[in-house]
Amino acid sequence: MITIIAGTNRPNSNTLKIANYYQAQLKLRGEDAKLFSLEQLPADVLNTDMFGKRSSAFEEIQDLITKTSKFIFVIPEYNGSFPGALKVLIDACDFPNSFYDKKAALVGISSGKYGNIRGIDHFTGVCHYIHLNVLPLRIHIPNIKQELDSLGNLFQEDTVKFTNEQIDKFVRY
Repeated sequence: MITIIAGTNRPNSNTLKIANYYQAQLKLRGEDAKLFSLEQLPADVLNTDMFGKRSSAFEEIQDLITKTSKFIFVIPEYNGSFPGALKVLIDACDFPNSFYDKKAALVGISSGKYGNIRGIDHFTGVCHYIHLNVLPLRIHIPNIKQELDSLGNLFQEDTVKFTNEQIDKFVRY
């Protein structure tokens, strides 16, 4: 199973728009993908789901993560890295069963001109530590507000080309 993780808990984010775009592109290729937005994390996750504790709300999330064999992480730039909420998700999940020897593709986005290069590098380090195998083609989408049309679809020719290449490689990965 493929799960796309929109790596921020910010409501109505461009991250979620890109995650939806990837889900639609996978569907066009005959691939079913679940979408999980960090907006769905329990509000009190730091108190209810860390250090061996488990709420019923997080049990559903853990079940999704456990059943997933391939992840696509869409990760916005937060303060030169990735959002803390994404690290909380990783930390709250069972280790090593959640991610060990599974596969992932990484997509960085930013409103600036670098497409979250540093954050994707930081998150790659986390992936390596938890033995999550990262597709070598990592995508960086800068100036995200200029990349999306009014329906939330990518339309810039270069970006569409590179995201299609990543998606095709990920399907075969």
